[in-house]
Amino acid sequence: MRANGRLACKAFLVAGTVFALSACTSIREPRGYIVDGSLLEVIQPGIDNQRSVEQTLGRPTFTSQYGEPTWYYVSSTTGRRPFVRPTIQQHSVLAVKFDTAGNVVASDRSGIEQVVYLSPESDQTPTLGRERSFLEDLFGNIGTVGAPGAGGGAGPGG
Repeated sequence: MRANGRLACKAFLVAGTVFALSACTSIREPRGYIVDGSLLEVIQPGIDNQRSVEQTLGRPTFTSQYGEPTWYYVSSTTGRRPFVRPTIQQHSVLAVKFDTAGNVVASDRSGIEQVVYLSPESDQTPTLGRERSFLEDLFGNIGTVGAPGAGGGAGPGG
């Protein structure tokens, strides 16, 4: 009877260990544009235009606001472990550039090697101008309210 109890205990421990390890595996989540390699090869400069690119690849993730018209198709795959922030495992950007007539000029692909990670130095944003102290912020308007030319004298009698 004791051998069966030990065997059941070992089986329970093995099952618990397998369950615990499976809970720690990384969860892969695709985000953004789902890349289809065969469709990316179809886009040809000088032949395609904005309409044919949209019919082939779909709507872009975002478009350029300045400079030459460019459509960007962004995709990334993140890996996430339970209770941990997701990290980017794969990242790709397809940039399709158009001329003023809407014809494809070039299509460029880039990967995670061109991703820039920003780390802010503090919780304050530097601004141009003079640094004011707390007391100047607190008492800075004394004497300016209602002063001639300050625009504050529009009350009664002013």
